[in-house]
Amino acid sequence: MIHPTAIIDPKASIADTAVIGPYCVIGADVTIGEYTELKAHVNVAGPTTIGNHNTIYSFCSLGEAPQDEGYQGEATELHIGDHNLFREYISISRGTVKGGGLTKIGNHGMFMAYVHIGHDCIVGDYVNMTNNAALAGHVEVGNHARLGGFTLVHQFCRIGERAFTGMGAAVNKDVTPYTLVAGNYARAIGINKIGLQRAGFNKDAIKGLTQAFKAFAQRRQSKEEATQQCATLVEQYQEVANFVNFVNESPRGIIRTKK
Repeated sequence: MIHPTAIIDPKASIADTAVIGPYCVIGADVTIGEYTELKAHVNVAGPTTIGNHNTIYSFCSLGEAPQDEGYQGEATELHIGDHNLFREYISISRGTVKGGGLTKIGNHGMFMAYVHIGHDCIVGDYVNMTNNAALAGHVEVGNHARLGGFTLVHQFCRIGERAFTGMGAAVNKDVTPYTLVAGNYARAIGINKIGLQRAGFNKDAIKGLTQAFKAFAQRRQSKEEATQQCATLVEQYQEVANFVNFVNESPRGIIRTKK
């Protein structure tokens, strides 16, 4: 299951069912789980842990040193979960000491060609990043988020659960959960109703989210006023509670609609 042209450090741990294709280079302190396949010309540096049933296409670079001027060779880590698909020319950096030392990718993600995920990013489950989307350092991406092609996310931003970014979106503030944003710089368009309907969300919950979006992202009022307006909806719908909590916990502020 290991091609004879692959170069594997003796300190790497490769599951018996893993497939390592031609000309792959696996460094020390790399762990690769069951049924994970590296197609060809994949470079994995350690310390990196890759889980089970992942497929990694040619010319990906995983777990190399972070692109951070303060990095001084510390043994920081990259953790990748299970059932992810990584297409060609993807780069994912390890963490930095000042950022917690860990870059983490969840499960069931789809990462298309030329995606970049910077140091100390935390990416949830079922995330889809389209071609050339890029995360700067310290970015958090919630479960089921979808990032359109050429999306650029500024460091320390958060992308909420089931948020959607349009093609070429330049994100410099937090994107609220369930929200569609687009543009450079990105502006909030509204709740991602079509995506939520396809995911089976309750119609009334979507209406509640739309009201919360108007209160926080559309109207020019304080968070306290918006939170008070949404108090009843928070009690009725967990999705609205998630939305409101996200906004109130946002240190950067959220992306709003155009003035």
